[in-house]
Parts: sequence; structure tokens; C-alpha cells
Amino acid sequence: MTMCATEDVAAPGGPHRTALTIAADGSYAARLARHDDAAGSRFPERWTLSGPEPYAVPLPGSQPEEPDSELLPLTDGRVLILRRVADRFALSLLYPTGPGTGELLLGTVAVPELTLLPPAPDGGLGYALAPGEQRTGLWLVHGGADGPERIAEVPGRCTGGAWLDRGGRLLALDRELDGRTKTVVVDLERGGETGPLLQITEESNDRLLLADPDSGLLLVRSDAPGHDRLGWGVLGSSLPVRFPDCLRPAGLPAGAPVTLTPFAVQPGQVLAPESCAVAFRVDAAHGTWLGVWRPSGRGLRQLPAPAGWLAGAGLWTAGGELLLPYATDAEPCGVARMAIPLEPVAPVARREPAGPTGPVRPVGAVRPVGAVRPVGAVRPVGAVRPVGAVRPVRVAGRPVGGSSRAGGPYGGGIVPDPGNTDNRSTPSAHPKAAATEPRRAPAHPRMCRPVPLQQAPLAAR
Repeated sequence: MTMCATEDVAAPGGPHRTALTIAADGSYAARLARHDDAAGSRFPERWTLSGPEPYAVPLPGSQPEEPDSELLPLTDGRVLILRRVADRFALSLLYPTGPGTGELLLGTVAVPELTLLPPAPDGGLGYALAPGEQRTGLWLVHGGADGPERIAEVPGRCTGGAWLDRGGRLLALDRELDGRTKTVVVDLERGGETGPLLQITEESNDRLLLADPDSGLLLVRSDAPGHDRLGWGVLGSSLPVRFPDCLRPAGLPAGAPVTLTPFAVQPGQVLAPESCAVAFRVDAAHGTWLGVWRPSGRGLRQLPAPAGWLAGAGLWTAGGELLLPYATDAEPCGVARMAIPLEPVAPVARREPAGPTGPVRPVGAVRPVGAVRPVGAVRPVGAVRPVGAVRPVRVAGRPVGGSSRAGGPYGGGIVPDPGNTDNRSTPSAHPKAAATEPRRAPAHPRMCRPVPLQQAPLAAR
């Protein structure tokens, strides 16, 4: 699982800088560290996380790096670096060679803008986006046969990036087109063909923040409730996206502007999206700390972060520990291991018999039945006569029996959840996930049906 961190201060007019990127399997990480000089110049640094103790290896080049250089650690220990050089971008592989740094130039890409995507699930490939006003190029910048190559073009301006499967086939991107932002999915095995993934309403801006391939849990940000809110859904499910009140930024703490950014999800929760724990970076004017939440918990736990935490970087282990990298003057490469107890998941209620039952008694031996005699020939029934028009039954002045499904490709508009005090709306969700609650059908205008993941993005165009 790969997570990216961001520094506390963004470049003027630009996005937050990536502080630490963790490789797909959690073995390595990479960041731009600062020299201890007056200029605060930067150099690449690789962290090894898979050993008994983490340690860092500097990978300085012949000159200091620019602040906008990007790093991507690979699972073989090399680090992919993206640098702007004049009117193009240069890509190289960095690796330690004794006391120095080895560098292998992969090629250049002549585009106005290029940004690395999160590490691919196999850990050996590198992808990048070249967004434009009308179209966005998807580039394979490492792992191709002959240097960087453009493998697909997507209409609109695309940002973000999240892998939806463990095979590295389906890539989700947030696409701005015709003044609206929706999440689309790109199928790399079918030539980069694109289809819809997330559309809560036709007029809303819907972005995918985090996806977990094991459980299908999706963390989204949407203005469908009237303003930007964090919500969750299940990939391929027809249940609506839910917007829990506990993830409403204005309430943490009351009256203070707070931003929540999910960065890690508990692995291995196959078919159990509601039990997945999610780690959040919580930013406020007075500091940054840690939040932990899961859909079944109905609340956000707020915890202090370790000193020097590279805010927003971390991952869950299979054993349930949350690993948070940090760097201080005393310990320039450290990982805090946090065992976070989670409240038990409420068991699914089972129907009991209507009356009391006695002790269970063993049945006797089963006796064979007699020979089975064939039935006579099946005779066709007569012609079916049409019935009259079905008239809806009215309850409290409203008809019952018509279709009440609201749409979006993922089922509909905002649906209140009185039992959870969450607000709900509809996403795309996982065909593997089982519904644990009956769906409350909203009375909203009809839109299109969801596209199951095994058919998306190409079966419904």
C-alpha cells in the first residue's frame, strides 16, 4: 500500500509538496531532505523500512535538487526522480553505489506539466500524468521497452490517482470536464479506455481520495450535500455514499477550520469495508495530529502524532499496527509503531425462531425412498390474458409502487440516515461487498444505474 505525505507549507500558488512517498509493498520510502546549510538546499534520501530498524541513505546528485523535483521509490531499492529541465522533464533512476550515487537517465518528456502517480501495485513500474486544458496524457515513465512512452489520452484535465486493484490494471483519476469534476477509471489492459467511476449527482463535484482494493472501501470528497464533505462508499455497491457527521471538518473542534485528509487504510479486510480502519491527517491552525476512524465505529478518534512526524505519511501493517515515519534532529530516520485498539464490530443480527426451541435431538437413520416414477407429459397452459392497468396505492397522499431509485451512476442523491446521523448519497461500489443495511430509497430524479467494477469502465459507455 502506498501513501504520500505533504509538507505543512505549500509553494505559493501551487500544491503541497510531497514530503515522503512509501513504496507499494512498504519496503522503501523516499523524500527530498534538506541540507544543514543556510540555503536549505535539498537532496534525495531513500529510507529502508523492511529491516529490523529503519535507516536512511542519501542519494545526492552533482548539484542540489529543485523543490519541485518528485521522487518515487521502487520495490527493488532504486528511486525514480522527475526533474524539470528547461522546457521539458527528465527522468532518472537513483541508487547507492558505495560512497556515491549512481544515476541512470531514462529519457525526457517535452510537456508543459508532468507529475508522478502513486507507485503501481507491482512496485516495478512508474506512471505519470501530463495534464492539459483539453486532454491529459498518461505516460509510462519507467518499465517500458524504450524509455518514457505515452500510453493513453483522457479527455479533460486529470489529477489525483488511485489504484483500484492489486494487478495494476484499473487506475482512477479525477477529471475536470465542462466545469465539473468526476472520477473516471482508466483500463490499462484495454488501451487506456475510460469510463465513469464516481458521479453522485449530475451537478456535483466528486473526487476520490483513497481506495482499498481488498475491501472496496472508497473515501471521497463531494459537494453533493451542498458543500464539500468527506464521505465513504463501497466500490460496485448500489448503497449510497454516506457523509458521516463525525468527518465534518467544521466540528473538529467546534468553530475551528479543520482539514481531514485520509492517507492509510487497514489492509486485509476482504469483503468487510465497514470494519476497515482509516488513518487521517488532521490539520488546523494550531497544529497537525492524527485521526483514526472506521465506518462501523461512528466516531473519529483523535490522537497525538509523534514528534517530527512527516505529516500524512504512514501505513497499516497486516498485524494492525500503524507505522508513522518521523525525522528529528536527534533521530533523522525513525518510525513510530502505534497499536491502536479498535472497538469490536457489532455482529450481524440473526433471526431467531418465533417460539422457544427444545434441545436438539439427533435424527434417526435415513431410509431410502422408493423408486422415483416419471411424471406424465407436461401440457402447455392456456394463453395468458393481460390484466388491467396497475393503479398505485397511496399512503398519506403519496403513491407507492413506482420506482424510487435515484440515480447517479452510483445510485442517487443525498439520502438521510436517521439511525447513524450520517448523510448519504450514492457512489460506485464493490460487487464483492455485501449490503449490511436495507437501502432507504430517496425521492430524487431518476439518473443512470451503477456500473459494477467487473464491468467498468467499458461495458456502459
